Amino acid sequence: MSYVQMNQVSKAFQEQKVLDSIDMQIKKGELVTLLGPSGCGKSTLLRILSGLTALDSGTIHIDDKDVTPIEPKDREIGMVFQSYALFPNLTVTDNIAFGLEMKKIPRDDIRRAVGEMIELTGLQGKERAFPRELSGGQQQRVALARSLVTKPKVLLLDEPLSALDAQIRKNLQQQLRSIQRELNMTTVLVTHDQEEAMAVSDHIYIMNAGHIAQHGAPHDIYTQPRNEFVARFIGSYNVWSAEALGRIAPQVEHIGSKLYAIRPETFCAQPLEGGLAVTGTVSSVTMLGNITRMELNVQGQHVVVDQIHRASDWANVGDSTTVYLHPKDVIPLHDATA
Repeated sequence: MSYVQMNQVSKAFQEQKVLDSIDMQIKKGELVTLLGPSGCGKSTLLRILSGLTALDSGTIHIDDKDVTPIEPKDREIGMVFQSYALFPNLTVTDNIAFGLEMKKIPRDDIRRAVGEMIELTGLQGKERAFPRELSGGQQQRVALARSLVTKPKVLLLDEPLSALDAQIRKNLQQQLRSIQRELNMTTVLVTHDQEEAMAVSDHIYIMNAGHIAQHGAPHDIYTQPRNEFVARFIGSYNVWSAEALGRIAPQVEHIGSKLYAIRPETFCAQPLEGGLAVTGTVSSVTMLGNITRMELNVQGQHVVVDQIHRASDWANVGDSTTVYLHPKDVIPLHDATA
């Protein structure tokens, strides 16, 4: 059963359609990510879910209740913004307690709830600190605690980690996921970072130009892109036309698709049983953390190959080299991009 359900949600600004008949179902306790490039409509969809932006048509249900006409303050939704929006003149404790105080919760209950949130988010020792005295990661955790302390039905996160350094960001991704699972909190995250989406999500909706391009579990999205947009956006796939595939790997059986996708890491340096040999000239070699990315020119076609370092020292720029590919790793794509 869907805990959050959006049906045929549409929105336009000054006759420019931003969301076009969006359908979405989210299970209770799920962490769902809205993933896509800037301007695709993901933050607008989040604001519509929160009630901060009015939709033009469609409906939103939370826990079997139609919340479409309900004001934001009455939707029982928590939200963490990219800027965190902490009160600079309030301490950590007071920032976290703010929502409960607005609801006139008894002071003893507030003290107990805030203490639980401080422990859950690892902010012990910072109770009397002001936001200016905290690191970016600590501010993010205060904003998260302030949203969680009111026990919302749904937690919305609008790129809350985007301003943080890479290492802090990875650590907080793990903490966020751990807290979300511990509380069984239904959560919707907006991000344009594919790695972040893959790391924390139960389900991903990839958005493109106001449409859902594809949705599914992270593994399914990554290994079975439906169309060219998803293949190029997720995992840096090579996308070849049927004609190019016929030139580069004529042994592969065509099934009528106009486009085919191949993940860079499915190529290898050693021959494969039943594999295809692809020979080209190395045009660039780039180190990407623990991966070396090699770009080849193969009969005029640009081919990207990723290898871990211990297997990637077999070619230099200008060399002619051969890589190997199994036919099962050639994925046919739908023609449509959304």
